[in-house]
Amino acid sequence: MADDGGAIIGRILASRGVKQLFTLCGGHISPILVGAEANGIQVVDVRDEVSAVFAADAVARMTGVPGVAAVTAGPGVTNTITAVKNAQLAQSPLLIFGGAAATLLKGRGALQDIDQISLMDPITKWAVSIKKVHSIGPTVEKALDLAQEGVPGPVFIEVPIDVLYPEEMVREMFMSESGVKDSKNLSSKALELYMRGHLYRQFNQPHVSIIPPSRESLPPKPSAKSPHVDKVASLLRKAERPALVIGSQALVNCRDPEPIVNAVEALGVPTWLGGMARGLLGRHSDIQLRHKRSAALKEADLVIVAGFPFDFRMGYGRSISSRATLVAANLSASEMRKNRRPEIPVHMHAGEFLEQLANAAGQGLGPWPDWFETLRDREAERDEEIQQLAKAPSDLVNPLHLFQRIEKKMADDAVLVVDGGDFVATASYILRPRGPLSWLDPGVFGTLGVGGGFAVGASLVRPGKEVWLIYGDGSSAYSLAEMDTCARHGLAPIAVIGTDGSWAQIAREQVPMLGTDIGTVLRRTPYHEVGQGYGAVGLLLDDPARTDETLDEAKALAAAGKPVVINVHISATDFRKGSISV
Repeated sequence: MADDGGAIIGRILASRGVKQLFTLCGGHISPILVGAEANGIQVVDVRDEVSAVFAADAVARMTGVPGVAAVTAGPGVTNTITAVKNAQLAQSPLLIFGGAAATLLKGRGALQDIDQISLMDPITKWAVSIKKVHSIGPTVEKALDLAQEGVPGPVFIEVPIDVLYPEEMVREMFMSESGVKDSKNLSSKALELYMRGHLYRQFNQPHVSIIPPSRESLPPKPSAKSPHVDKVASLLRKAERPALVIGSQALVNCRDPEPIVNAVEALGVPTWLGGMARGLLGRHSDIQLRHKRSAALKEADLVIVAGFPFDFRMGYGRSISSRATLVAANLSASEMRKNRRPEIPVHMHAGEFLEQLANAAGQGLGPWPDWFETLRDREAERDEEIQQLAKAPSDLVNPLHLFQRIEKKMADDAVLVVDGGDFVATASYILRPRGPLSWLDPGVFGTLGVGGGFAVGASLVRPGKEVWLIYGDGSSAYSLAEMDTCARHGLAPIAVIGTDGSWAQIAREQVPMLGTDIGTVLRRTPYHEVGQGYGAVGLLLDDPARTDETLDEAKALAAAGKPVVINVHISATDFRKGSISV
């Protein structure tokens, strides 16, 4: 008997190195789950479809293999939209399967039947509906390629129920539900004949190639050397105050970050890391700086921006001195020129550019001792400010001191997942990612709710390693239910919830600007009990003296395979006073 649609999908995904498929079950997509499992793919069922896509996103970022999610029709698909848009902006290669009503019933009022393609088309690289069984294989293969080509991103495939289930089962369903089975009247016989013809074409007609829309010009092939590399290498040899900024895109589609690490270290330029590039140079590096980036970019004479757009995080490009020679390497030709046009635009993968640049530059760069001394003095000054603020006495837990203790106790191969506003932003000043592809944040979209799905994905990619999920108390409510997913699938992240009873990131600006805290006040909810209800071990930390003890207990529980939720009652601080979140 021929494979059904689900078996075809499972076989292709397995052949392309996909190890996990994330889902929330639904009758429309059951054959995909069965086909995946039959082909050795781990099927991980979550508690919200949005978490399925976030988990797939985490896998894509950390492995370089497209992440895959399958969700049921209608509300199953619409529940993923925020995560799909987040992946589009974060440039993560994903494949999302959406169930759909049977092809004959589209537009006739079938259960959960909506125009899904119109919803998904603007937020994906390709949104396509499969109409014939023989189109499944070529379409899935093309989708996996397209997700990684050029600027990576999500692809959506709608798979109607009648191309997924076995032919005999579909025929029986059509005949029974239409009422023509065993009917003797002429109109019923005509309808039966029509449906049999439709089903024959659906299961037997050959695939006709569909060309996806071209969203943007493709960069040169990865093996091609950029004509700009030698020029940039020459500028670097002459520079007195160079600066290198590396963003997430330098690591997209990256299965082995070591060549990029070696290239950056060989260049030896003062380096700032952002997004998924955090951790690229390990916990400690002589060339990495973590503070005062804007001040340095105002003084630099050569700025190389690798895989980082000139968006709000870079002051729309205006934080870079107009006197500096600006080099930008990016997979997106439009993104590379948005807001600030570089003197040298390099249209290619930023990681590959850094490798080529290191080879072209050779030995004898730097070491720029005076420039490094200026930057390191500023770094030490900021670290000392943080150290003093962390010593401030408090009846509750000082968040800066908490992060200093977590930084001390985190394993050397730990993964950090961050999901929140003020609490997470504070963490970013103190927590040091341990290595490449070990830091997961939402990306430029600033999406709350990524935490549960990201932690599930990260825990599967790095089995047995510590996964620390840093939650604000506001953001935790979006996905704390995924502790149930962790408990069921044997995953053991440590979720740390900074509870101050406030949407502090918003209140910090709203109260002084508008004179009211309306809409920003929360309860100090017992989140540890909520986590315990979902199958995690809940710990309450409301006494600063018990910080080390509680963190040690959490580490031991996680090492024993138990997910943990630490509810930390934190005190308010002025550490991020003046921050604006618009």
